[in-house]
Amino acid sequence: MSYTKEDILRIAKEENVRFIRLQFTDLLGTIKNVEIPISQLPKALDNKMMFDGSSIEGYVRIEESDMYLYPDLDTWMIFPWVSEVRVARLICDVYMPDGTPFAGDPRGILKRCLKEAEEMGFTSMNVGPEPEFFLFKTDEKGNPTTELNDQGGYFDLAPTDLGENCRRDIVLTLEEMGFEIEASHHEVAPGQHEIDFKYADAIKAADQIQTFKLVVKTIARKHGLIATFMPKPLFGMNGSGMHCNLSLFKGDQNAFVDVNDPLGLSATARYYMAGILKHARAFAAITNPTVNSYKRLVPGYEAPCYVAWSASNRSPMIRIPASRGLSTRIEVRNPDPAANPYLALAVMLRAGLDGIKRELSLPAPIDRNIYVMTEEERIEEGIPSLPASLKEALSELIRSEVISEALGDHALAYFYELKEIEWDMYRTQVHQWERDQYITMY
Repeated sequence: MSYTKEDILRIAKEENVRFIRLQFTDLLGTIKNVEIPISQLPKALDNKMMFDGSSIEGYVRIEESDMYLYPDLDTWMIFPWVSEVRVARLICDVYMPDGTPFAGDPRGILKRCLKEAEEMGFTSMNVGPEPEFFLFKTDEKGNPTTELNDQGGYFDLAPTDLGENCRRDIVLTLEEMGFEIEASHHEVAPGQHEIDFKYADAIKAADQIQTFKLVVKTIARKHGLIATFMPKPLFGMNGSGMHCNLSLFKGDQNAFVDVNDPLGLSATARYYMAGILKHARAFAAITNPTVNSYKRLVPGYEAPCYVAWSASNRSPMIRIPASRGLSTRIEVRNPDPAANPYLALAVMLRAGLDGIKRELSLPAPIDRNIYVMTEEERIEEGIPSLPASLKEALSELIRSEVISEALGDHALAYFYELKEIEWDMYRTQVHQWERDQYITMY
């Protein structure tokens, strides 16, 4: 829905809203907010709400700390789970005191990439995300455990799927908040779930991913569970992905459609895919941003490890879903739900646009199961692997002019620094596996 300032002030009064959370996202994808009482709502709607940006990961130094939150009025929403004191939210863009967009705001970075697409004639990018998550039990103090709350498998139902009630409540809450839910089911691993919601334009889709995560975690807590979007929480089981279905539009026409093509794909779609494949290793640090992400991207657990595409199997990084016409799209399968959705969509868009600009040649599809191919066969077919670690991914990122430009100097520098620290902390830590393996051996 579209709202005006007057609409929001009227609804807030009618619904007895007492507090408003002005939400934004830091560079690592964590939702932040400044909560204000209802008396400050007019000020916030006039873009006059200031906050200290130096306290936020990847934002600014202390001597440049004053920043402003500009609410996107169309993101107005009243949280349905707060009954005694009603709380609403507005998602905000971050601006500098001189009225210019903050270069390190992830939402602003995605908007900048969308502006480039618009200049090339593409009015929108539609995104259908598929974020997966795990539900774990909590201990008597409410702290997370690694004990699963069910032993269900793909599409299982209660009583095997004991997360069904929690998942149903999540769906009901999301629908109350305006989401159009398309499917909800148990995923492959015990305790793993997926809820798919209808595609939207890129900004709205990224906003919805952030809202989705907040709702899932909140409702899980009400069921005495902990929800996690960690990519690979358990050894020996499938990890959680966030497949992204992408398509570019020119007005109401899907630019990926060509009815005369054997696969129904336009030259634009093929160039776009070529760009995604060309820059996949470079943007992996953004779409798969944690040390843990690379424990999901290994053979044998349905996660894509190889930079290839196919219209008929799910082992490559990109597949083409069967739907055609307006629903023609590509599914990029390597992103995981730990990614900052604004940055992930920005770098994938920028990679695809580079393919279109340069009319990059799309490699031949790989319709065999890549997981059972030998290394020699993969080399012969020209199939590269995605990075095997965060460190390798960061090295690829910093060398890529295209992906670096998509992020901008500020975001790239801060993101790289934060992730270098994360890698170094992981690298120097002594893990339980090492003690189990070596302490009596040597």
